Amino acid sequence: MNITVETIIRAPIAKVWSAYTTPADIVQWNAASDDWHTTSARVDLREGGSFCSRMEAKDGSFGFDFEGTYTRIVPQQLIEYRFGDRAGKVEFLNGPQGVTVRSTFDAEGEHSLEQQRSGWQAILDRFARHVEGLAA
Repeated sequence: MNITVETIIRAPIAKVWSAYTTPADIVQWNAASDDWHTTSARVDLREGGSFCSRMEAKDGSFGFDFEGTYTRIVPQQLIEYRFGDRAGKVEFLNGPQGVTVRSTFDAEGEHSLEQQRSGWQAILDRFARHVEGLAA
């Protein structure tokens, strides 16, 4: 089953794309809650290139690498990727209200669909706040 989350960001598409694909930005926004953070990020933004974000609980109790391989890149429009046996894509849709960033991914079986949806939405909302702060 696929899950889709999205947000609208009031910033130029170039700024949105850059903040989504630049490791120094990723560590600023990539967390689902205030008690988590991304301690490092690596991006080789090309088809066949890899990515890895190290996500950790701030209290040190747990951490994991969110990593995968890019399968399709259309600059400022689309990122498709595989992570483990799952797939995801991020669409960047430029419109009159701003840039809609839509993330669709294969659900996993360990957490409920609602937990997954709310966690990924929280990350996307943090991303929007980060980018809009940059654009100000």
